[in-house]
Amino acid sequence: MGLTRQYLRYEPAALFGLVASARAGVAFVALRGERGRYAAVPACEHVFVWDTRKGEKVLILKGLKQQVSCLCPSPDGLHLAVGYEDGAIRVFNLLSGESTITFNGHRAAVTALQYDHLGGRLVSGSKDTEVIVWDVINESGLYRLRGHKDVITQVLFLKEKNLLITCAKDTLVKWWDLDTQHCFKTLVGHRAEVWGMALLSKEKRLITGSADSELRVWDLTYIQEVKDHDEPEFKKSKGSSLPGAEENNEEDETLEVDEHPEERIVKCSKVGSIMREGRDRVVTLGTDRMGKFLACHGTDTVLEVFSVLSEEEIQKKLEKKLKKARKKAKQNSEEEPERSVELSLQEEIQRVTNVKASSKIKITIGGHRSDVRTLAFSSDNIAILSAAAESVKIWNRSTLQCIRTMECEYALCSLFVPGDRQVIIGTKTGKLQLYDLASGSLIETLDAHDGAVWSIALSPDQHGFVTGGADKCVKFWEFELVKDESSVQKRLSMKHVRVLQLDEDVLCVRYSPNQKLLAVSLLDCTVKVFYVDTLKFFLSLYGHKLPVLCMDICYDGTLIATGSADRNVKIWGLDFGDCHRSLFAHDDSVMYLQFVPKSHLFFTAGKDSKIKQWDADKFEHIQTLEGHHQEVWCLALSPNGDYVVSASHDKSLRLWERTREPLILEEEREMQREADYEESVAKEEQPVVAGERQGETGLAGKKTIETIKAAERIMEAIELYREETAKLKEHNAICKAAGKEVPFPVNPILRAYGNITPSAYVLEVFKKVKSSELEESLLVLPFSYVPDLLRLFNEYIQQGSDVELLCRALLFLLKIHFGQITGNQMLVTVIENLKKTTISRVSEARDVLGFNMAGLQFLKREIEAKEEVTFFADATERFEEKKRKRKKKEKMVLTVL
Repeated sequence: MGLTRQYLRYEPAALFGLVASARAGVAFVALRGERGRYAAVPACEHVFVWDTRKGEKVLILKGLKQQVSCLCPSPDGLHLAVGYEDGAIRVFNLLSGESTITFNGHRAAVTALQYDHLGGRLVSGSKDTEVIVWDVINESGLYRLRGHKDVITQVLFLKEKNLLITCAKDTLVKWWDLDTQHCFKTLVGHRAEVWGMALLSKEKRLITGSADSELRVWDLTYIQEVKDHDEPEFKKSKGSSLPGAEENNEEDETLEVDEHPEERIVKCSKVGSIMREGRDRVVTLGTDRMGKFLACHGTDTVLEVFSVLSEEEIQKKLEKKLKKARKKAKQNSEEEPERSVELSLQEEIQRVTNVKASSKIKITIGGHRSDVRTLAFSSDNIAILSAAAESVKIWNRSTLQCIRTMECEYALCSLFVPGDRQVIIGTKTGKLQLYDLASGSLIETLDAHDGAVWSIALSPDQHGFVTGGADKCVKFWEFELVKDESSVQKRLSMKHVRVLQLDEDVLCVRYSPNQKLLAVSLLDCTVKVFYVDTLKFFLSLYGHKLPVLCMDICYDGTLIATGSADRNVKIWGLDFGDCHRSLFAHDDSVMYLQFVPKSHLFFTAGKDSKIKQWDADKFEHIQTLEGHHQEVWCLALSPNGDYVVSASHDKSLRLWERTREPLILEEEREMQREADYEESVAKEEQPVVAGERQGETGLAGKKTIETIKAAERIMEAIELYREETAKLKEHNAICKAAGKEVPFPVNPILRAYGNITPSAYVLEVFKKVKSSELEESLLVLPFSYVPDLLRLFNEYIQQGSDVELLCRALLFLLKIHFGQITGNQMLVTVIENLKKTTISRVSEARDVLGFNMAGLQFLKREIEAKEEVTFFADATERFEEKKRKRKKKEKMVLTVL
């Protein structure tokens, strides 16, 4: 058997050149004890935390593969909840930068996240139109709320009541009672999608932003939940109204659909609208912590700020207005107006200012503002050039810092001049721009082509270069030193020496390593090869169905590989122009192709967001570099072949590094098959709970490969328990027959766990199931394993082990297998025993908890009595008074500002 060819694996090394992705918003986080300084932004699959004062990146919260779609900091400022495109939610600890909790429940991208005021619950909305409430402390899902018919845009918890407000692109605003988990009110007064909401005036006023320039304002009145539905006063609640709402009664657009009128909790009345200056949709509605200011911005460059009057300020303004009205009435000898004086909505919510940004609202720190269309490595493998529509940037590969930024026209191709002191950029307008890196200045601009300069290639002798453009010309250039008028020293310049006129637009040009041949890709889907010295035609490579967008020639000049918009890569011999093999390379156009130096391996980049490595001798796919989330426009390999840098439409630059780890193709294929299987499992239909009605509520979790693996581990543990129990019985029978003790062989798995019993091993496996995956793991567990599990649960609860976890699992198993369990006569005694042990153990746990709570309260009172201080924010009136005074001072400062 011959030796297989060994390949080395390329691994992702870094993501750089990106400030923030446009998929999710920006959130201020508390870091190092400071608020209002550090901003968390999405960056493809990661989250970057920027110091807004220094303009530096201080923390990276690393994600997996999916893009970030939503951010929400916790109230304590120590955690950040991050939603992803695949519906997953991960909670990061900002002190360690590690992910502590993962929730899987949504089937599509997470679009809205919100903590409650204590930080114990998290609510999420998604593109799958569903809302899920999560228990952050217990790390599990509570329930799923269904009702919206389009993407959820925002979710809000109420502080005082156990209520939730959600809005969506289906134009509806829904109110949910979280005690009963149902929607009790729907506001249907919006004509277009509802994009944002904000609560003001101690949650007595709701503001909604839609796709128009109108901010709708609603007054909220909280009504005690009706317990006796026969009381007549509650039947007439329709006629009640709020001060200031009468003027809008005739034109009130709001139709309140009370799905459960007997459980009415809140009354919403539209009191009017505030007009924005922006004509497009609302992107964000937000308030400051005290609810004094309301800020709003759309898709344009204006941030609109409004001031919201407090109750005291409204009262003062009313008194002032009443005083003026009385004075006026006295002058006109009229009766004194007592109740006719009211404040208009515009007086209560006043426009403060409009902040106009230089461009769309965003962070303005170093990074390209548009897609990078060309990349190049310096000859020493240290510097990386990236160029986009507005600038050229030079990056240090080892530190990933931008060391030079130079303004340019729309760049399409680039190269480092030999010596790495200058760079040349080919632009969309047909110009060649020469930059000096030491000074960061533009030295020279030449009008090279009448159309876009699509390609540039350095000659192997390094004396010049060749360019191809949309004007159907290939032009040859030489470097020369010319005398600069402003300096005594000579400077580098470019001289046009020859031109090759063709019949079609030139898309790509490449020299052969010996500089004898020049390959030219044309718009007619062919590649023509010419002799460099005479410019005579040598070969025509035809076979692609669409134009060849990229190509490269290997180091020994024997092979040329071409990548086309028809998604294929063809490998040709340069001696006779025969096609060795055609490979289906990508699911979309092949945008870039380059050989690894000193080898017949090459990389391709495609519009399908993937980068692939191929073997041109064996015509095999070696590996796929996945990381980019959108089209990959270009890539560049370092001269030593150790690094690959790529640029994508997702605005990121990614660096890949060649490791010393050998790559075995069979293992790669097996790993790919496993990944495909896991993906197919995730797309399967979710298991249905017997007897559960598919209504407004449902289970929070979803079936994933992790829940299936957890269920398999539980099944394996139960099977081991069965086997070991049977072996022990058999061993005891042998010992009894022999009349002496015979050594019992211990299972190696149990020995690895410290010679524990089989039942204890099952408990260990059960405890290792993630809290957020417990219900879904039990849901896919076959019923044949449930009887053994119930017997073991009885044993564990009697011992007092993990009572809370076991009761949670027990109740869920009883819920989903109720019919089979109650119909099984063998389980009657087990259930009776479980009932007794569970009640006694839960009562004990409650007693311990109550005793501890009483002890803590006693200690608190003792310390307060000794030190004459109070604990907790709202403990005494004295603290409340201090709080009020501090708020008053802050308001005065804000008013001055």
